[in-house]
Amino acid sequence: MGERARHLMPPAGGPRSSARRLMRGGLALLTAVVVATTGFGWWTLHGMLSGITVSQALGADAPHSTGTAVNILLIGLDSRKDQNGDDLPQNVLDQLHAGDSDSGGYNTNTLILVHLAEDGSVEAFSIPRDDYVSVKGIVPGYSHIKIKEAYGLTKADEEQKLVDDGETDQATLEKQGREAGRKATLAVVRSLTGVPIDYFAEVNLAGFYDVAESLGGVEVCLNHAVHDDYSGADFPAGRQTLDAQQALAFVRQRHGLDNGDLDRTHRQQAFLIAVIRQLQDSGSFSDVGKLNSLMGVARKDLVLSSGWDQSLFQRIGGLSGEQVHYQTLPVIRYDVVNGQDVNIVDPEAIRSLVTTTFADPSAAATPAPVPASEVTVDVVNASGVRGLATEASDILTHKGYREGDLSLGAAGETTATAVEYGVGGEPSAQAVASVLDIGTPPQPAADLTAGHVRVVLGDGYSLPTAVASMATAPSGGEALGIDVGSSDDPAPDQGLPISGSGIPCVN
Repeated sequence: MGERARHLMPPAGGPRSSARRLMRGGLALLTAVVVATTGFGWWTLHGMLSGITVSQALGADAPHSTGTAVNILLIGLDSRKDQNGDDLPQNVLDQLHAGDSDSGGYNTNTLILVHLAEDGSVEAFSIPRDDYVSVKGIVPGYSHIKIKEAYGLTKADEEQKLVDDGETDQATLEKQGREAGRKATLAVVRSLTGVPIDYFAEVNLAGFYDVAESLGGVEVCLNHAVHDDYSGADFPAGRQTLDAQQALAFVRQRHGLDNGDLDRTHRQQAFLIAVIRQLQDSGSFSDVGKLNSLMGVARKDLVLSSGWDQSLFQRIGGLSGEQVHYQTLPVIRYDVVNGQDVNIVDPEAIRSLVTTTFADPSAAATPAPVPASEVTVDVVNASGVRGLATEASDILTHKGYREGDLSLGAAGETTATAVEYGVGGEPSAQAVASVLDIGTPPQPAADLTAGHVRVVLGDGYSLPTAVASMATAPSGGEALGIDVGSSDDPAPDQGLPISGSGIPCVN
């Protein structure tokens, strides 16, 4: 095991920025369970949830799941600000051991993609925050970043554009900046996983301590005794009940753990399972006073996408622990890129894993990409860069694709980079997008026939780095311009799936 796996250095924003990840990501699902199981019905939903912020970031034209299955993205936002961009009170920061209001930023330190299947089962994938992913066409000015950075970088870019246009109201800047950050995060997760997102819930830092404290202790289980001065974790092996401050240390520790951040992700999963189980088993939130207190936290710190309704809350509230399974997306290895510790991942393998896991067993199998030799790719150069279509086409033909028509975009028009496909061609289009490092999801085009893909190289597009080595890079490596198989260290252990039944023991 490489040294970094055991002693991961703190990310930008300081080590304390990760202490609240679980609850920030889990409060949304927790709140849904609470509301669904209280029995207050429609009045509760429309009365008590009326003050929660609703986001339109998904957009009416976003791709959605078919049938009754739904995908929900839980976002844990690392922010010491309220919804208007104002600093949190210092006494709150002191309780959270979170540093001052200038610490952290707007990283999404928790991303959990939850799939509610038609048969009632639930599959959830934690997305490690340091996964190094392609964001071309999604995050302005960047080709690759850690996935946690998509929100904050896009927010800052949007706010700067508004300021340049004369906007001075802080609340407006904060609101529109965050909406842009949410849109970028959703787009990057869709691109990485290859599946649609139907709903999302976002929770910021401020809600953690109050919610953890309101639970009155949460039971967890450790495989080994741990002592870590850095996080304050000092626990024996076995099952034990943690108070709110101990819970901070439990979900925060990564030093002294074999897989660092990945082991901490397992703790997030285990803690979330325990919290939801406690709520469902105890019925403690049938008390109106306690429910009002929790909903007060939700109104302040929770953001829901539009479309959450009573049926969705009831569906979540009716889940049993045995139906829920948590996994962590695989990481090929740790690396350092531009001075930053990152996780190298294989996007094609991740999309295959998620698509297969989320597939409805009773539905027709998802079509696999047809052989490259049976796909014709047209390339439109709308970038203004001479010869770019020819170079891109050469890369694709080297990968075995048929060369199609090469053309120029309309002069003087600004065109976005895109990949389009004909009937049944989405898997092939996604494969083409991966080769050319295009992060935006492919879209169907009525004028394309089966077996045809069209690539539009828009303003600002550039070819993937390390083009010369792409012909020999392992599958998925070309999307990063990095040889994904170049390390002697074994792949980090993302762990086995964790079931929601019982209290899972973790490292």
